[in-house]
Amino acid sequence: MNSEKIARINELYHKSQAEGLTEAEKKEQALLRAEYVANIRASLQGQLNNIDMIQEDGTVVNLGEKYGNKEAN
Repeated sequence: MNSEKIARINELYHKSQAEGLTEAEKKEQALLRAEYVANIRASLQGQLNNIDMIQEDGTVVNLGEKYGNKEAN
């Protein structure tokens, strides 16, 4: 997500607090927020998939390889 989209999210938020949004602006805000949340989740998932744990026996287990490919229930 680029800085222009983040600036637009902030602009719509401030406008909603000051004077309210039109229906089109509310839809735009919802779409931008959903995209932002999806990007944050993907970033976090990428970080979690790169964590290595050292076991008591000294072996290294990558959590992304162990848990990352499983589907959530």
